[in-house]
Amino acid sequence: MQTVRIMPCLDVKDGRVVKGVHFVNLRDAGDPVACAEAYCAAGADELAFLDITATLENRKTMLDVVRRVAAVTTVPFTVGGGIASTADAEAVLAAGANRVSVGTAGFLNPDLVTELANRFGPERVVVAIDVDHNPVLPSGYEVYIAGGTKPTGKDAVAWAREAEARGAGIILPTSKACDGAKTGYDIPLLKALKAAVAVSIVASGGAGKPEHFLEAARDGGADILLAASVFHFGEIKIPELKAYLAANGVPVAQ
Repeated sequence: MQTVRIMPCLDVKDGRVVKGVHFVNLRDAGDPVACAEAYCAAGADELAFLDITATLENRKTMLDVVRRVAAVTTVPFTVGGGIASTADAEAVLAAGANRVSVGTAGFLNPDLVTELANRFGPERVVVAIDVDHNPVLPSGYEVYIAGGTKPTGKDAVAWAREAEARGAGIILPTSKACDGAKTGYDIPLLKALKAAVAVSIVASGGAGKPEHFLEAARDGGADILLAASVFHFGEIKIPELKAYLAANGVPVAQ
């Protein structure tokens, strides 16, 4: 097993970190700059910043907030939300991000994934895929867009394969059914994706206790373990989580 990385996720709305359940019922979780600084000091290996309403509000990413967060961030920093062109991505990277994440825009215009990978390199391109169960589809999972509000009829694993073929270096699936519920990551989804693509997979949506992170890495094969609520509200501390994972045979970055 390769070394897994811990990635706190800052879901940002109106300049504040928020967190909800199943993509709704958002509550305030603090200032993004203060959160980023604290997570870097606590030993986070990566950081994600998602401007969660940019697509729904038909606007670009909040670059001023990205700049302020980047100024205090000492680990690889992924930014998503409102990136719909190579120019948008270039602006986000210039603001201090290390990677860009595309979801709805990449799905609606798959050529964008190809263009981003060709322009910036696969290692800087993350494709985020919001999914929910649909037993009619081959994998049993359907892609949702527009902040998880709109079903597409597209099989999630098939889209992940296409995204990889177009140059995405990381796939970031979030299970709508598990998001914020703290009942555990969607392990069957992670397994299906791990079997389908060779690039890194991020486990996202559902972490509630250390055992869930262990299951995602050991059973699901996730390379990066993303969580929000449990970190934002102090329910799990990153150093303690890393010690737990290491004690259970999962290599972690120090």
